[in-house]
Amino acid sequence: MSKRIVFTGGSGKAGRHAVPYLVNKGHKVRNLDLVPLDCPGVQTLFTDLTDSGQTFNALSMHFSGEDLQTEGGPAPVDAVVHFAAIPSLLLKPDNQTFMVNALSTYNVIEAAVKLGIPKVIIASSETTYGVCFAEGDKDFHSFPLEEDYDIDPMDSYGLSKVVNEKTARAFAMRSGIDIYALRIANVIEPHEYDRFPGFLADPASRKRNAWSYIDARDLGQIVDLCLQVDGLGFQVFNAVNDTITATEPTRDFLGRWAPNTPIVRELGEFEAPLSNRKIREVLGFKEEHTWRKYVSSL
Repeated sequence: MSKRIVFTGGSGKAGRHAVPYLVNKGHKVRNLDLVPLDCPGVQTLFTDLTDSGQTFNALSMHFSGEDLQTEGGPAPVDAVVHFAAIPSLLLKPDNQTFMVNALSTYNVIEAAVKLGIPKVIIASSETTYGVCFAEGDKDFHSFPLEEDYDIDPMDSYGLSKVVNEKTARAFAMRSGIDIYALRIANVIEPHEYDRFPGFLADPASRKRNAWSYIDARDLGQIVDLCLQVDGLGFQVFNAVNDTITATEPTRDFLGRWAPNTPIVRELGEFEAPLSNRKIREVLGFKEEHTWRKYVSSL
């Protein structure tokens, strides 16, 4: 079913693939960002989401001039997808990274709830698992990494994402709307598969990403699946592809490259250590873009 979607951060690395995916599925999308998005049929409203007034207005406006012909004011929004953020550590001072990411998420969720928008999907992160931006060589507590893991980042970016999940949970409990937090793995765009031979040759370089990734186009599918499934309240989902970035089976690989981390359940032969089992079982995710389709040096 076609929905009216406000997508924040649609001009970013993940958004510029997810938005076209949603448009191709028939959804009407409005992009909120600080820079434009080149996607036919999608207008960008330049919005500072750390300003609550701008955020409230942006979620309650017409999507385009064509909507003025309908009379009766802006049409209802079916869902907000909130990807806008400072996307990594070390791009801004730490306090700015934390402030922008935490405050913008609070403003988006609060405005959505008060405007009666029934669903919000937010971008959380693999960094919540505590190793990606850790000081030094930190081990994961256990494998696989699943949504009930004791998340413990020590950096401002990962901490902002933990706070955002707590904010989402609080508003979901208070309001009863659906808020789904996607712990997005390392995003890989189509042109970036030429990096994988290097990943395979240097396994230690991928420890911080748990030897896992998400194809930006498959991330679009995950967002669409979240739009289709209602009534789950607050949920956290790992947004990640199926398989480990390695040529040997996962258990054997982890035994060599993460020997100090216990494995707490049976693993699929090549299952990604950052597991997507929940999105497969709950949302029906089916991977379309495995790295093995694009990398010939096996």
